[in-house]
Amino acid sequence: MARADLNVRPLHDRILVRRMAEEEKTAGGIIIHDSAKEKPQRGEIVATGKGRVTEDGKILPLEVKIGDKVLFSKYSGTELKLDGAEYLMMREEDILGVFN
Repeated sequence: MARADLNVRPLHDRILVRRMAEEEKTAGGIIIHDSAKEKPQRGEIVATGKGRVTEDGKILPLEVKIGDKVLFSKYSGTELKLDGAEYLMMREEDILGVFN
């Protein structure tokens, strides 16, 4: 288990993710207006739980850790506002991949 300097600790296999800002321009150089932007599907893990609890009571540690940059599905997680910043609380299984 690990956590950032927040007053919340995710339980079990949940993680807390801060969305990463998306590009302001397209590859062709067109500037995207704020109202036309989609919410980012990339983020950085800022806190993690201890791991998934199996049926026999054992804890399987998480594959991700604080600081990992991750890709997640568009509608995954629960949006939270903590200390004036927006975060997503999701399960590890909602993560599609980790950036190297």
